[in-house]
Amino acid sequence: MLVLILKLTISFFAVMNPLGNIPIFITLTNDYSIQERRHSARKAVIISFIILTLFLLLGSFIFSAFGITIHAFRVAGGILIFGIAYSLLHAKPSNAQSPHSHEQKAAASQNDISITPLALPIMAGPGTIATVMSHSSYSIANLGSVLISYTLILGVTFILFYYSTSII
Repeated sequence: MLVLILKLTISFFAVMNPLGNIPIFITLTNDYSIQERRHSARKAVIISFIILTLFLLLGSFIFSAFGITIHAFRVAGGILIFGIAYSLLHAKPSNAQSPHSHEQKAAASQNDISITPLALPIMAGPGTIATVMSHSSYSIANLGSVLISYTLILGVTFILFYYSTSII
């Protein structure tokens, strides 16, 4: 069982890429205070844990109910991640005060990046969900191994996001 946990942990580390997500997290939380960044990191990790646990327990039922295959899910997720990456590359933040800056700040506060794009699709994206579903059988030992593995990587991700300003 320890070998399986190690194998799964390495798989989740490669798919979730906590080190590679630090610059994305810093970019998305550029205007946040340290406390807001840490709150977003905590919220994103908790939501990712809930999403992955739901797919661990109910993933095959959810996919079969909607007639979705793993391959179609991966393609759709890849398109979604490409769209997010494209918008990050072409973002043009404005530092100038405009007459509508108060309205812009109110709109920005309504956009919670903890859920989208951090939790879904960056941390609990199509690759991670597919990995969870492909390694989950209905034996308690296997489900526990998968749960332990992605929980470890989510913990590492939280620590890296929590201290992201110091790391950068």
